[in-house]
Amino acid sequence: MSAAIRIGVAGAPGRMGAAVAGVIAEREGVAPAARFGRPGASEKDLAGCDVIVDFSTGAASAALATRAAANGGPALVIGSTGFTASEEAAIRAACAKIAIVKSGNFSIGVTILAGLVEQAARGLGRRDWDIEIVEAHHRLKRDAPSGTALMLARAAAEGRGEALDDIAVRGREGTAGPRREGEIGFSVLRAGGIVGEHAVVFAAEDEILTLSHSARDRRLFARGAVEAAVWVAGRSPGLYDMMDVLGLRD
Repeated sequence: MSAAIRIGVAGAPGRMGAAVAGVIAEREGVAPAARFGRPGASEKDLAGCDVIVDFSTGAASAALATRAAANGGPALVIGSTGFTASEEAAIRAACAKIAIVKSGNFSIGVTILAGLVEQAARGLGRRDWDIEIVEAHHRLKRDAPSGTALMLARAAAEGRGEALDDIAVRGREGTAGPRREGEIGFSVLRAGGIVGEHAVVFAAEDEILTLSHSARDRRLFARGAVEAAVWVAGRSPGLYDMMDVLGLRD
C-alpha cells in the first residue's frame, strides 16, 4: 500500500482553510500535516508536507511559493486571489523549481464552464456579441472582481485571441459613453453569505446567451483543491491549473 500524501494547509484560520482541513480528514489516501496562518510556515512545516494547499492572500502565497522553491518543495496548490503583478511573477519564478497548481476556482463545474466560455467566445464575433461578467460573493470577500470572474473573462478573451488587460472594463460610473466594441465588462455584488455566483453574458441585438454557475457550499472548492493536491504530488516542476488536473488540456 502506498504511503498517504501529506497535505498541509496554509491560511488555516480562514473559512476555506477550515474547509480544506475537513476534507483532508475525511478523504482516503491523504494525511493531515502542518496547519498554519501568520506569520507562515516553519522549516519543519515545509519538510513535513508533500503538498501545501493555500487559500490565504496573494502576498502570503507568493512568499510561500518563493520559500518552497528555495527548499526544493513541497508542491503547492494555490487558491488565493487578488495578486499583484510582482506576486504573479514570484509564483511563475517558483514553478521553475516546484510543481504548482494555481486556479481562481477549484470547482469542476467552473472549470468546465471556462472551457465553454472560451468556445462560445470563439464562435460569437466581437462585432455582434458583447461579453459581460456578473459575479456575487459574501460580504467578507476582499478582492473584486473575483478570481473566478477573472478566470472566466480570461477564457473569453483567449477565445477571441485577445489579452484580457487590453479589453477589460472593471467598472462604469457617470457618463461612461457608449460601450466599446470587444470590451469585457464586470459587475460585482458583495452581500450576506453568498458563496459564489458567476454568469457570463453574451448579448447581441436580438438574443442573449448566458452561461452560469452557482456554488452552494464552499466545501466543493475544498474538495477540488484536495484532489488537485493528490494530482500534483510528485509532479515535475511547472505551473498547472484545474484543466490539467481534470485532464481537459488540449
